[in-house]
Amino acid sequence: MIGKDVEARILRLYHAERWRITTIARQLGLHHSTVRRVLAHAGVPQALSLTRSSMIDPYLPLVREILEKYPELRASRLYDMLCARGYPGRPDHFRHLIALHRPRRPAEAYLRLRTLRAEQGQVDWGSFGTQRIGRAERRLSAFVLVLSYSRAIFVRFFLDQRMPSFLRGHVDAFTHFAGCPRILLYDNLKSAVLERSGDAIRFHPELLALASHYRFEPRPVAPARGNEKGRVERAIQYIRHAFFAARPFRDLDDLNAQALAWCTGAAAQRRSPEDPERTVHDLLLEERPLLLPLPEVPHDTDESVAVSVGKQPYVRFDLNDYSVPHTQVRRTLRLVASLSTVRIFDGPTLLATHPRSYDRGQVIEDAAHIADLVTHKRESKAHRATDRLTRSVPRSRELLEALAQRGAPLGSATAALLRLLDHHGPAELRIAIAEVLEKDTPHPSSVRVVLERRASERGLLPALPVKLPDDPRVRDLVVTPHALERYDDVPEEEDRD
Repeated sequence: MIGKDVEARILRLYHAERWRITTIARQLGLHHSTVRRVLAHAGVPQALSLTRSSMIDPYLPLVREILEKYPELRASRLYDMLCARGYPGRPDHFRHLIALHRPRRPAEAYLRLRTLRAEQGQVDWGSFGTQRIGRAERRLSAFVLVLSYSRAIFVRFFLDQRMPSFLRGHVDAFTHFAGCPRILLYDNLKSAVLERSGDAIRFHPELLALASHYRFEPRPVAPARGNEKGRVERAIQYIRHAFFAARPFRDLDDLNAQALAWCTGAAAQRRSPEDPERTVHDLLLEERPLLLPLPEVPHDTDESVAVSVGKQPYVRFDLNDYSVPHTQVRRTLRLVASLSTVRIFDGPTLLATHPRSYDRGQVIEDAAHIADLVTHKRESKAHRATDRLTRSVPRSRELLEALAQRGAPLGSATAALLRLLDHHGPAELRIAIAEVLEKDTPHPSSVRVVLERRASERGLLPALPVKLPDDPRVRDLVVTPHALERYDDVPEEEDRD
């Protein structure tokens, strides 16, 4: 690309000084095809005739025929078509040659659009790079709404361009202007138009709900007709260069506070493009009383999504995990998110409220949820131990009840009895507990003394602990012994000698 000053110099040397094309190219350090292209764009017929034959000459009739039928066909595609027909040239030089022969469309003239007060507003997104928050790289975008008559601007920055942010931008803009225009123009973005075929348009249902709440008409511009919403396009460029460029800010809240002050300050005090004798603020004072009045209750812009709870009591939303009560595992809940808060519901019941995080991979917990889970785990462990003990030795329940009446700690007593059960087996433990209960000395130490005495009387060595695998199917396995007295009733089989 060459600048306008170089183009002007080429035209002056060619027309005023009568220099040849090759002389101009040599003196300005340009390729001769660049000089020819500039002269061709300026309407000089001589620039189209090459001083020497070119390898494209045999293909020019086909090129002109194709470009006449498909004037927007790219040079890369045309190059492939000619290569298939034997063209030997390189693609970079080919593009320069095609630029000389491509038909020029006449420039389109546009009418100056004028709107009535409070009749129309224009809406669009502007991209302003990214913002790093912790480990997350967020997309920084500006929602911009411009009142077409006064050119008053409202801008609010978001960390995405999703539908909830799109709706919040509308509501904040209407609140800022204390009213709503009757028509809002949109580009064909997905937040506004889901599907379009000619004049058949299917709007986003959430945008229609917003329009119904505030009584305005959403209207998309024609495809590839960005000039129809030129006010908001120019406003985004104005924001980019007059507000955002080289502006420091701490976080998103600070940036939006500065943006609001700028909208009511410097942006409102600029001269109106339609009436340079007046400011945008003066025209807004005329336009504001005619805007549609706002409803008493603003439109709900909170994001509501269904979330699943897995084995752990957390739900994932926007790259982060939020805790819920442990009783909600393996369930589907409803999460409602505002800009600052995340709330989790089970039907109409509020289960949890958390501050919203825009970081990545963070775990946001309620201390009460974790404490309840720890308590539940401890109680479950104690219940499992007691159940195993009472299944193996039913009378151990009587022993534990006697200990409870005396105020002894049941947890340590249960653990001691389980160790004795593992060392001596359920049969010996049943005999020992029965003896201790008969002597009214209910204590794990008394049970241990009885077991050791019985083992000594039988001449058994002290029992060694057996290390079982840490598998509940093995660790908690209980084999219920059966009484052997009924085998005494079986008649002895006569000898058959």
